[in-house]
Amino acid sequence: MRRKLIAAVGAAALVAGATACGTEGGSAGDGGKKTLTVWVMDGSAPEPWSKELNKAFEAEHKGVEVEMKVQQWNGIQERITTALSEDSPPDVLELGNTQTAGYAVTGGLADLTPMKGELGYDQWNEGMLSSAELDGKLFAAPWYAANRAVIYDKSVYEEAGVKPPETREEWLAGLEKIGEKTDKQPLYLPGQSWYVFAGFLWDEGGNLAVEKGGDTWEGALASDEAAAAMDFYKELQSHSTAPKDADEATPQQSTDVVPKGDVASWIGLGWEAGGAVAAIEEAGDEADFGYFPIPGKTADQPGHVFFGGSNLSVSERSPNKELAQEWLQMATSEEWMTKYAEATEGGLLPNSPAAQVDPAEGSFAEAMVASAEVGRITPVTPGWANVETDPNPIKTYMTKVLEGTDPKQAGKEADEVITERINGS
Repeated sequence: MRRKLIAAVGAAALVAGATACGTEGGSAGDGGKKTLTVWVMDGSAPEPWSKELNKAFEAEHKGVEVEMKVQQWNGIQERITTALSEDSPPDVLELGNTQTAGYAVTGGLADLTPMKGELGYDQWNEGMLSSAELDGKLFAAPWYAANRAVIYDKSVYEEAGVKPPETREEWLAGLEKIGEKTDKQPLYLPGQSWYVFAGFLWDEGGNLAVEKGGDTWEGALASDEAAAAMDFYKELQSHSTAPKDADEATPQQSTDVVPKGDVASWIGLGWEAGGAVAAIEEAGDEADFGYFPIPGKTADQPGHVFFGGSNLSVSERSPNKELAQEWLQMATSEEWMTKYAEATEGGLLPNSPAAQVDPAEGSFAEAMVASAEVGRITPVTPGWANVETDPNPIKTYMTKVLEGTDPKQAGKEADEVITERINGS
């Protein structure tokens, strides 16, 4: 997940003094000491948590030093692929949750299946767990996740007499009212925000692609469920002046659109909310945002959301595999995940609901946590990364439907591309 999440939710600074990339691996040092090398991504590990964790691990493992190396998301897949193919790869690696299956299928990750009980497998968030497994085997431990929520301007909602909704119907009615009673854009929603669409699709019981057996997958956007999800997306998008042929990053909604002041609400991640607040304050104004979960079809459950996040894995070729597994076990335990949630001020979801801390009332984190039990990820298969390659067929599908193409026809065209790509043809 290419996001500086910790900074966005006001957590502590990143791991200090760590070097950038490098593919040297685990055993090193003088006097018989061993160095355990851990790669973490920029924005994932708050410094106080990392220092305390590594100090505790080193105290239990005399002669071992943990060296964390911070990596940048840009170009990380190539660097990890190279590192895993070498004789001395990093011992432990943070992997994006949609990337893990791709590395597992190459044989580069250690099989952690025998450690399920020790790792607390049964206590993990089900929405995060799926990304850590492939073909019935466990290749990672979920670490953290984050999801989107609705961010709204409190003053505009108050002016229109609108309260945060609990259902889709209330949401649409509120947007209509804002359009009638204020001069603001009720909702900024670009036509290609496909992570948002995915949540609506899961609400309808559909999926982006389905497994047909024999390691074969096919696209599933020509379905009735996808058509229903796009119908709702289209209703929402009718309250927006955002382009139908662009996503939330073109232009970046949090820093290039929202700070201009004519947006009543939008859908984003915590780091985006933080970025908007910073941009507004830099311009000399004051942001007064409220947050609510993306509403579901009924009030008893919020809408499904995409979980962006990371897992922790052990390299198959790690020269310190047993130590690496022990470090991973400690780092992802309920004790240390609770500390992690505290260090991120509740702004990231830990791998276990039991480790979740109560977020501040009225915070983005509070709205995000409310959707945690209905978080999901994209289909877990090594070929999924090919689907997201530009031009992303899901984005193309969405634009076509918004511009008037029949959803079933647009879905059929998208499914042909998805099926070819996901199966690696």
